[in-house]
Amino acid sequence: MKAKTIFIIAITALLTIFLMINSDPVEFNFIIGAPIPISKLIVIGICIIIGFILGFLAGRPRKTVSSYDQEIEKHQSSESKSTLSDEDRDYIS
Repeated sequence: MKAKTIFIIAITALLTIFLMINSDPVEFNFIIGAPIPISKLIVIGICIIIGFILGFLAGRPRKTVSSYDQEIEKHQSSESKSTLSDEDRDYIS
């Protein structure tokens, strides 16, 4: 197995153990203001899932060339061809 796979399995196991240890109910105050007893397991689990999703979105590769950049490159290449004289075009080709 690769080191990356072993690392992912180890982190997942540690997170699972951590979640199972912290399963007692705790009162949380949400926006409405009334304390609601919720298991720490649920709250920590939701936070971990949100963290993984945000990490995935932040770490994914971005597009390297946008359509705007492609249009600029096309415009610049057409301008450079039109500024050449006939003699220069003959010399290049």
